Amino acid sequence: MKPLFTVHAGEYLVGSHVEQIYPRWHIWIPAKDTGIDLLVTDSGNSKAVSLQVKFSKDFNPTHRSILLQNKLRATGWWTLQPEKIQKSQADFWVFVLPSFIEHETSFIIVPPVELLRRFRAIHGRTGKRINSYLWVTRTARCWEARGLPNAEQELIAFDRFSNESRDFSKYLDAWEQIERKLK
Repeated sequence: MKPLFTVHAGEYLVGSHVEQIYPRWHIWIPAKDTGIDLLVTDSGNSKAVSLQVKFSKDFNPTHRSILLQNKLRATGWWTLQPEKIQKSQADFWVFVLPSFIEHETSFIIVPPVELLRRFRAIHGRTGKRINSYLWVTRTARCWEARGLPNAEQELIAFDRFSNESRDFSKYLDAWEQIERKLK
């Protein structure tokens, strides 16, 4: 075990959120990197949920129209390896999107099997890397926007877009998934 470690910003934000909203849960940091960033346990430490945390700074698309920018609460960009998602032992992957304009953080909490299924449906099976843009709208919707033409990006902003694989809204701030596992 290494005697010194640090947590990255995403892990800190997840841990802080859990401590504030779920004070009876406990947060654990693994002693070595196994692909699990945080472990959350119930108050008796008898049930556990493992989390892989991915952080992104806010990438509001400043090269797009002001109208589009104003409709988005937070946007993030990740480069992911499908093999790591497929081999992940974490119960959930948590994408952390802080909004520096809104001063709030959005969490997309998704099981890795579902995450990989959606990414393959959206981006196919080619390549060793997946570039993902997750957008959270001010109306509390979440979309995978990578590769969409400008017209469809505008539809996202106005809640008129529809694509089941790209719709991550049910995973937005979906802490109830963890609640169920810890009951």
